[in-house]
Amino acid sequence: MREYDKILDLDNDVQAQLFDAILSDEGIPHLVVSYRDPAYSSIFQAVRGWGHLEAPAIYREKIEQIFDDLKHAEMVPESDDEAVDDQDLRR
Repeated sequence: MREYDKILDLDNDVQAQLFDAILSDEGIPHLVVSYRDPAYSSIFQAVRGWGHLEAPAIYREKIEQIFDDLKHAEMVPESDDEAVDDQDLRR
């Protein structure tokens, strides 16, 4: 059995599902761990966050790079061409 290390924290269900799909497509072994516990009304998520991702340490750099690329892609504003097209549609 491979040893899995905690690689990074996850913020929410959407991020966890997206990351799970990407890593599966890349063939990277991983485990998504949620802190949700229905017996305690998800109190652990309120205190500790949504959860985290575990994987073999040899994949740490690759996973962190994918995560950084996703974070950067979310922060990139629309291009000027798209903004112009939106303005044309309002006329």
